[in-house]
Amino acid sequence: MPTLLGISKRGDTYLRTLLIHGGKTVVRVADKHDDRRNNWIKELDQHKGKNISAVAVANKNARIAWAVLTKKESYKAAA
Repeated sequence: MPTLLGISKRGDTYLRTLLIHGGKTVVRVADKHDDRRNNWIKELDQHKGKNISAVAVANKNARIAWAVLTKKESYKAAA
């Protein structure tokens, strides 16, 4: 099983940019929703700031996308 690290500058610049832009949008609207993931994002935003939170969300989204593609299954959000 490969070890997944954070988002580095060695990968595809355009893909990383898209993931981080998406992460910024998710952080911006997280306070409008009340579920487990958005609560995690709000707590992270309060402690670390918007930019670090956006990169953390981008990393989480990249891991989810990787898992969905490698397992060839549909995404199932945690209950």
